[in-house]
Amino acid sequence: MQHPFTDLLASAVERFAALTAEVDPTLPVPACPDWAVVDLVEHLASVHSWARHAILEGNPEAPLLDSTPADLSLLPGWYRGHAEALLAVLRSTPDDAEAWTFGRGAGTAGWWQRRQTHETLLHTRDLLAAAGREDEWHVDPALAWDALDEVASMFYPRQVRLARCDMLTTALRLVPTDLPAGLLAETGPVVIGDVEDAVELTGTAGDLLLQVWKRLPCTDERAAGVLAHAITP
Repeated sequence: MQHPFTDLLASAVERFAALTAEVDPTLPVPACPDWAVVDLVEHLASVHSWARHAILEGNPEAPLLDSTPADLSLLPGWYRGHAEALLAVLRSTPDDAEAWTFGRGAGTAGWWQRRQTHETLLHTRDLLAAAGREDEWHVDPALAWDALDEVASMFYPRQVRLARCDMLTTALRLVPTDLPAGLLAETGPVVIGDVEDAVELTGTAGDLLLQVWKRLPCTDERAAGVLAHAITP
């Protein structure tokens, strides 16, 4: 299924910027130990700047981000500036234009549209959680399913390649409860790991995504054992 990722990213960064203006920048972020909200905002801005550099320059060696403003009331505008700079590049660059990405060999600018959309949506949930507003986080099930496919096809293999995670001896088969059968038939299953032995984890696509990214606890003992591995950064 094709997603309009640049439009989705534009909406996601605008919501993140708006929430940045609402949430106390000194609050701790539960999913990111030792981070306050200001650190989360700085991280996402730096990731946007890094992606922009990767598209324009074809390498990951982005210069250091300018410092966050001392006056934290300026934080939303500072973040929005970095996000809009990335969006401008994405809108002016063909999807198939060569760019540095996480994979081996040549990647494309379109890869960054997808990656930055999922990054922003997940960190929006982190920002809401800092304010105790997790229930306000909603993601389209098809988009959450795509983010889970990204974990299975890109993040987990990358974690293994970088020796951050051993190869799984039990695979994790994700079973969404809120995706139409037709869409599942079109996309195929999402299975993390490439072994015969597999455990199934069932839930809404959004909840599965949060469990895989360790934002929600997993109550299934076997699945939790798989998720205890560093399958995501």
